[in-house]
Amino acid sequence: MSAHGKDPGFGLYVHWPFCLAKCPYCDFNSHVRHQSVNQAAYVAAFNREMAWFAERSKSQTITSIFFGGGTPSLMTPHTVGALLDAAAGHWTIATDAEITLEANPTSVEARNFAALRSAGVNRVSVGVQSLNDDALKFLGRQHTAHEALAAFQLAAKTFDRVSFDMIYARPKQSAEAWRAELGEALSHAEGHMSLYQLTIEPKTRFADLHAAGKLVVPGESLALALYDVTQELTEAAGLPAYEVSNHAAPGHECRHNVLYWRYGDYAGVGPGAHSRLTLETGERIGSSTLKSPEAWLQQVGARGDGIEDTESLSGEDRADEYLLMGLRLNEGISLKRHRELGGAALAQARVEALEAEGLVELDVEAERLVATPAGRRVLNAVIGYLAAG
Repeated sequence: MSAHGKDPGFGLYVHWPFCLAKCPYCDFNSHVRHQSVNQAAYVAAFNREMAWFAERSKSQTITSIFFGGGTPSLMTPHTVGALLDAAAGHWTIATDAEITLEANPTSVEARNFAALRSAGVNRVSVGVQSLNDDALKFLGRQHTAHEALAAFQLAAKTFDRVSFDMIYARPKQSAEAWRAELGEALSHAEGHMSLYQLTIEPKTRFADLHAAGKLVVPGESLALALYDVTQELTEAAGLPAYEVSNHAAPGHECRHNVLYWRYGDYAGVGPGAHSRLTLETGERIGSSTLKSPEAWLQQVGARGDGIEDTESLSGEDRADEYLLMGLRLNEGISLKRHRELGGAALAQARVEALEAEGLVELDVEAERLVATPAGRRVLNAVIGYLAAG
């Protein structure tokens, strides 16, 4: 059970690892291939790997499916439909399941929206990223702001639910400039926004530039000011934060991502995907698959799965992961569930110290711990302090 007392659900994550170009900030498992990808071969491999996971989660009903990447909007609608059919052949899928696909807003990919809707997708997360053409070039994007808005508007007419996704805290971006850009974005948004601060991830082009002193991101004080502008404007627009980087009108939250944050079970298929499954014995396992698409394809063909690592998660592991994920949500965590997952009780002195600083709130009767708005501004430090106790 999650902090709110309901079953988090069961999710299926499908990782499509291919992109037209590698964005310089991206550390996701994405690959550029100059020859066409044999999508039928990957559909067959996804089907086989789903069977491996279904064997270990037969009693589960899928409540959400998420196509991520990479660039899953590069899949043909036929491929997406075939993967949804494969999933339905292995699990029961809830009639109201959320089925999300991440999409780049190029006109070529937007042309597939109607066919993707017919294939079964009912939610699209559109990677607009910026409404400034210079910023889009800097971010390595393959579209203009005008093209992105046109694609988003088409998505909003086509799908039940859509997300408008952006990256801020870019070099030389002032709070005033972000206020204007976010204000414009909010005039187009439809129920959900994912707003991520630019971070320098290892082994990316931006990491190389940052190390060479050629790329400077906002310092801590400006980053916090940009975060505060984000909270202020989204709250005023009726899209308050429900998680650190995600904002939604009531009922428009991304159910699949909430499942992660509530520490539910999910099967991740495809190159570089991760999973968390609770077996019938009560053991919870974590697994990850081979990152190389070709190596993954070969291994699935040889043995039925592309798994590279599997580990049995200890009670302490489970409780720490729940703390790390759950405090990102405004609803916080259930201390009862934290104990049931096998963790030692959080150090009372540390909780009280954070309370005194106004960074967390403890509801003793409900046994719930929540990060306050001030605490979410420095959430990593709050979580690290609690976990160290």
